[in-house]
Amino acid sequence: LDDPAELFGKIDAVLIESVDGSVHLDRALPFLKRGIPTYVDKPFACSSRDARAMIDLAMTMHIPLMSSSSLRYAPEVVAARAQGKPLGVATYGPAPTHPRNPGLYHYGIHPVEMLYTLMGSGCKRLTCLSRPEGEVVTGVWDDGRIATIRGIRKGQAAYGFTTFGVKAVSTQGVSTQFIYRELLKKMITMFQTREMPIDPRETLEIITFIEAAKTSADADGRPVDLTL
Repeated sequence: LDDPAELFGKIDAVLIESVDGSVHLDRALPFLKRGIPTYVDKPFACSSRDARAMIDLAMTMHIPLMSSSSLRYAPEVVAARAQGKPLGVATYGPAPTHPRNPGLYHYGIHPVEMLYTLMGSGCKRLTCLSRPEGEVVTGVWDDGRIATIRGIRKGQAAYGFTTFGVKAVSTQGVSTQFIYRELLKKMITMFQTREMPIDPRETLEIITFIEAAKTSADADGRPVDLTL
């Protein structure tokens, strides 16, 4: 089809699957304006402005909207989250870049989403050091907890995390075997129930976090406050 409008009345929901996050706002808006439940693949957007525009419209019109890394629903991550709020978390994963998805917007969004799944929202300030070999972000949450992300760009790359708790420190590798199945379950449930499985304010904070990390990296690690 040549025009998204040709789909109106023929579909129950839509998935925006462009690899380029900078076009997601333009491609999602026609469907959101029609009240069609929408899933936007990662990265949700490549700016907090675009992310806020989609979320504000969805919230105002009560339209189900979701964006998520499949790593959020990895069984290892889900099990760790069920253990309660950690004192701190360190996640890691491959973070190759894309010409239109700079910094951690591309594959780096996976360890970012794992971090937010385990820590919850509330990052207030971060610093980021970026080199061709990798990228490290350290964030401070509003309750004083500290968390870090390592985006790997050279050498062996895998997904995993370490949680720091009151009684134990635990390091866990993360398999990708079941992640798409588990993500699709959440998507289909949202389309059926029209209930969003992720607080859109957390989705906005994730994009703002990556945006702030890019700002900090460009300034060679200068601390940046998150403004939502």
